[in-house]
Amino acid sequence: MAETILSRGVVKPTNWITVYLIAIALGLTTLGLVMLFSAGVVRDAHSLLTKQIVWVGLSVLIGLYVSFMNLEWLKKRSWWIFGFCVLGLILTLVPGIGIKVNGAQRWIGLGPLRIQPSEFAKIGLVLGLAAYFSSRQREIKTFVSGFLIPSLLIGVICGLILKQPDFGTCFLCGAVAATMMFQSGTSLRWLLPIAFLAIAAFSVLVYFDPVRIRRVTSFLDVEANANDSAYQLWQGMLAFGVGGLDGVGLGMGRQQMHFLPEAHTDFIFPVIGEELGLICTLGIVACFLFLFVLVAWRLRQAPKLYDYLLAMGSLLFICLQAIINMGVVTGSMPTKGMSLPFISYGGSNLMVTFVFLGIIINVFRNWDNPKLHQPREIREI
Repeated sequence: MAETILSRGVVKPTNWITVYLIAIALGLTTLGLVMLFSAGVVRDAHSLLTKQIVWVGLSVLIGLYVSFMNLEWLKKRSWWIFGFCVLGLILTLVPGIGIKVNGAQRWIGLGPLRIQPSEFAKIGLVLGLAAYFSSRQREIKTFVSGFLIPSLLIGVICGLILKQPDFGTCFLCGAVAATMMFQSGTSLRWLLPIAFLAIAAFSVLVYFDPVRIRRVTSFLDVEANANDSAYQLWQGMLAFGVGGLDGVGLGMGRQQMHFLPEAHTDFIFPVIGEELGLICTLGIVACFLFLFVLVAWRLRQAPKLYDYLLAMGSLLFICLQAIINMGVVTGSMPTKGMSLPFISYGGSNLMVTFVFLGIIINVFRNWDNPKLHQPREIREI
């Protein structure tokens, strides 16, 4: 009977899916290292590249470790991880511990390294919500257990991130968490009103923040603010225009030399567009699209809610962040400092991205275990 079920495709081997995911991740990461050296030409490119290579090595090792972890063991410790993430966000706001850069206090210094707790809070949020909803499946339709308590958990994370302030990461966490709630079965009659209230409150906060509202007004008329608040966005758009279809050639770009600030972090995508052209940038978009479609297609056969939420939350954090970054640098969204997964310079985001990739691979790998489907085989007999 087990062979019959396997032949029907209920239990599909995921080795080829794992290979594709790893190939996409390593390909984009390698491209990021190449472009980092090119984009860091006016700075200490060798130092930037060396640091990023170290982060890549650590991220790959941690991602590999996560892909072989026992998910049930991880589930039992989800609240400890959630608590440590909240503690990290609190420590970021403590004077003398948190490091302030350009008006934002988002980092904690650990010797020569800077850790961004808001990045690791994404992991705690996914683990916490997945553990919570999977252990209360019969209560998801109730107001307190299905809506109020998870909303409070999300509010703690988003509120602390907003205090840094980091509006973009707060929005990203809120969007992913709300999607996880909806996918778990939380009623829309509670989700929709709170979503509208959250968007309204977010808009009010942006309106009364001079820096953020200036970014919004600059986004609405980029050319008029090209020499002022929209300077970075305008230079990024020029880079895409200069690159054209084929690009000007690797290392031949001019925007990152003196014109485009932070070219190696948030705005590395325009550098790729200038040097490697439209074909390469569309290839990157296709990689993220393929990653999303591949994982989402496989998730249709998720045997357990916990596994489904882990993989779905991880996938959304990777792909939605990529969409936001690409939308910002192409002028489709207001300017927000958010890294391009796998490619941008930065250790915390790279490590968290590989952790999410490891979670997805781990979930798929466990589905190949025939014991997981034993109850279904007995019922069909």
